[in-house]
Amino acid sequence: MTSTKSIYLAGPFFDDNQINRINQVLELLQKNDTVNSDRIFVPMQHQMESEKFGSFRWQVGVFESDIRQVRTADVVVAVLDYSKDGDEVISDPGTVFEIGMAFEHGVPVVLVQFDESKKMNLMLARSYATFFRGDGIQNLASYNFNELPSNILDVDVF
Repeated sequence: MTSTKSIYLAGPFFDDNQINRINQVLELLQKNDTVNSDRIFVPMQHQMESEKFGSFRWQVGVFESDIRQVRTADVVVAVLDYSKDGDEVISDPGTVFEIGMAFEHGVPVVLVQFDESKKMNLMLARSYATFFRGDGIQNLASYNFNELPSNILDVDVF
């Protein structure tokens, strides 16, 4: 089974742990027969190195590139883990923005959460096509991105 499905891999990459999570998800997606490995856009690999980090030109370039990639992706895969506050997983605001943008543009969202959380924001809890968490994340390697079968979790919301 082959596919030309393009993936936008959203998630924070501000520390080594976050980068490792992105790389783990990327590795699983690259093993998946329904994902075109050449069409996985990972924002941390496209940071407009030609411009000074944080400069106005860098901000505009990175923002425009990322939103264009979200709008044109077949699927957004979003890593929710950013930090933890007790039992609650806090998501990166940029990743949440990308999830909302994808939802608004009709791009299916696949949520990934390494640390299980007892509660989730209502808007995130109802905005996805499928959800992988904990040990279930390994199923990204065999998930059918062509058909996008649902894996809806019943979670407490706030």
